[in-house]
Order: sequence, then C-alpha cells, then structure tokens
Amino acid sequence: MARVVESKKACTVNPLKMSQPLGASFAFLGLDACMPVMHGSQGCTSFGLVLLVRHFKEAIPLQTTAMNEVTSILGGYDNIEAALLNIRKRAAPKLIAICSTGLTETKGDDVDGYIATVRKRKPELDDTEIVYVSTPDYVGAFEDGFQHAITAIVKTLVKPLPVVANQITLLPGSHLSPGDIDELREIVQAFGLDPIVLPDISGSLDGHIPPDWRGTTLGGTTLDDIRRAGASAFTLGVGEQTREGAEALQAISGTPLEIFERLTGLEVNDRLLQRLSQISGRPVPARYRRQRSQLLDAMLDGHFYTGGVKVAIGAEPDLLLAVGGLLHEMGAELRCCVSTTKSAAHALLPAQEVLLGDLEDLEAGGADCDLLITHSHGRQAAARLDKPFLRIGFPVFDRVGNAHRVQVGYRGTMNLIFEIANLMIERIAHHHVGDWPLTPEARRAATHIATSTEAPDTTTLASASA
Repeated sequence: MARVVESKKACTVNPLKMSQPLGASFAFLGLDACMPVMHGSQGCTSFGLVLLVRHFKEAIPLQTTAMNEVTSILGGYDNIEAALLNIRKRAAPKLIAICSTGLTETKGDDVDGYIATVRKRKPELDDTEIVYVSTPDYVGAFEDGFQHAITAIVKTLVKPLPVVANQITLLPGSHLSPGDIDELREIVQAFGLDPIVLPDISGSLDGHIPPDWRGTTLGGTTLDDIRRAGASAFTLGVGEQTREGAEALQAISGTPLEIFERLTGLEVNDRLLQRLSQISGRPVPARYRRQRSQLLDAMLDGHFYTGGVKVAIGAEPDLLLAVGGLLHEMGAELRCCVSTTKSAAHALLPAQEVLLGDLEDLEAGGADCDLLITHSHGRQAAARLDKPFLRIGFPVFDRVGNAHRVQVGYRGTMNLIFEIANLMIERIAHHHVGDWPLTPEARRAATHIATSTEAPDTTTLASASA
C-alpha cells in the first residue's frame, strides 16, 4: 500500500492536475446529441475547450453561462435561463448537461432550484433533458469531476426496468481512450453480450468525419441507452472512479457490480474474461487465448528493457495505477509517483509513496530515474533532465492519434509494453549505455540488439539477464 502525502508548497508550479468541471464536461461529451455547459465565466470554459481541442484535434461542443461581475454577486438564474433557451433554439440538443465552477460554487448558486424554476416558466424546454452536477474546481481534480458526472447522469435519467439477461452496463474511467472503449466493447460482444457504455466517447471523440453538423456531440451513449441501463443484468466498472456510478445504478435497479481497478496487465484481463464467461455462460473465445499467449511473449521480450528501470510517473489515480502496476509487473521500480487527488486506487499501487503534487515535484523526484511518464506538460522537465519521456493521460497535444491509442486488454497491454521497451532501446542506442541498470552481460546483449540488424541471440540475452 502506497503512503499518500500532500504537497505543502505555497503554490503549484507547472500543474499536473486538471479541474473537476473539465472532467465532468469530458464525461458529458460521451453522450449523444448533448451540449455540455459550464456555469461560470467565459474564461473557465475557454481554457477547458482549448485543452480538449488540442488533445483530440476535433471540434468540441462546449457552452458557458458567461457569468460576469454583476451576475456573480446577484446570482446566475438569468444566465442559466438564457443559456438553456439559446442552446435549445440554436442546437436543439436532446440533453443539456450543466456543471458548476468555482465561481458559482463560491457564490452558492442553487442550480437545482434554478432548473426547476426554468422548467415551470419555459414549457418549451419540456422536450430537453437537463442534468446538473456540482463540480467546484477548487477541490478535487479531473477524475473526480468525471466520477460525479457519471453519478449525476445515472441518478437523473436511469429508472428500474425488467432485467435483460444478456445486457450489461460498462462504465469506463476517464483514463480510457475511444480506442480503449472500442476494444472493451469488442471483448464484451465476443461473449454474446450487449454492452451499454456510459459514457461512450468512442462514438463522439473517435476522430471520424460526421455526415452532418448539429452543433452538439455527434455520437455517444443515446438517451434511450442511458434509460435502458436500468435493465442491465450486470455492471462492469473500469477504475475506482466508476464505483460511485455503479453503486448508484445498484441502488436504483439492484444491478450487481464489479469494479476492475485496471485493465492494463495480464492478471486483471484474465479476471475480466473469466467474469464475462460466467455472466454469458460461454467459454473464452479462442482469439483471446491467442492474444494472451502473445502478451506473455511480449512481456518476455520487453522485460529485458524494463527490468530494474527506475520510473517517475505523474497521472490521475486510476491511470497511475494502470501504468504503474504494469511497469511493476515488468520489473520496473516506481521511484517517484505524483498524482492529483485522493483515491482508493492509491492503496493498490506497488510503490512506497504517492505525492499529491505538481510537475515540479515530478521533475525533482525524477532526477535519478531512467524514465519519465506524464502528459504533454511534462515534456520540458524530461528535456531538462535528458530522460526518455512517455506521454500518457490528458492532455497530449504534441502528438496525433490519441483517440485511437489502445492500452487495455491483452492487445493494448502488449502495445504499451512495446512502446516503453522501444523508448528504452532508443536510450541504449543513442545515449548513456553505461548507466543502464542491467548486468554487464545483459547490457552488451541489449546494446547489440539495439544497434544491429541481425536476428538477436535470445538465448544469450536471457542467460545474461538471469
């Protein structure tokens, strides 16, 4: 169990964490025909919008109630009413999702009361669902906002229904990409099960060219699918952040649940396939047995470059556990772990300590490490330290293809192992071979592989590393 320590610095330098309203907006972007709205100033929304656009390289629908100095003091009812009416008139969404910000939370706006009043005064909004979630940005982080948004969606829209035996609800964490969700959907469907993914960013943020432009999200979980979640026979959550939403579903419809702390790694995916086999009554398909064998081979090939490596990693709790857990299984040492918010996931991390801090803390802790892992804002620290740098999480704005990156399941785990191993091979070939943590014999063999086009002598390398 990792000990959690909070930074006591007077200020944050090069922030690691993103805000709760941004995390909630990200969750709402996974709902079809939805318009996310930040109840706050225009600047709050603009900053989040820039991060989302740069990460996904897509047009992002995100609106604001545009609070100013006067309305921040007197209250934001008029701004919410105007925003709801304008959005309905211009974009005609099926769902408007509102999340608060630090500005309106400090004022103490009663948004639930505002929405009830608007519905009485403006019957033209009767055909539009409205979801509200409280997400003050002065506490918590991106993952917390995502978590609370899922819970708000469930509590507002899901009602109990007769159980459909082959239907399950899949709650993905905010650390999963559209490609990850597609991979998990394919795995679930291979067992003859019908998954309802909530929220489903693989339908709205997967980088497709839409046939039309509606001004709202173009794909994702539909309102009908959200309501159908009340009939699911089981709920699968990926990441501790999904537990609150899964328990809300259980309270509404009695749906049994299981939360997988991560789905990057060998044992956790074994457990997932066993659970799906139990739910469906079907054996594990042959292709996943083959993929498991391929992952084992990838772990054997990759451990020569990860064994003994000292890693500094900064990420949201569930992503930190997913990547850090895999690296630990591959023989790496989690020397420096920095995260953003408190979470039960930290108790499962195979490290001595987790610091709730910033990228300055990561840079200081990574000085004697071999590999830095965090989002794109850590690239300057990696350059200053002259360390290999793996970009994960949100935002990654200096690379393309983030929507299609897969790091879950047997195949996704294998992809991540290769990505890390190739980074370390490049380090061996072009930088300081002498400070590598392997034995001299293994180092010579690894250097030969990195610099030669000949087929490697894996027997020599294996015996040298033993």
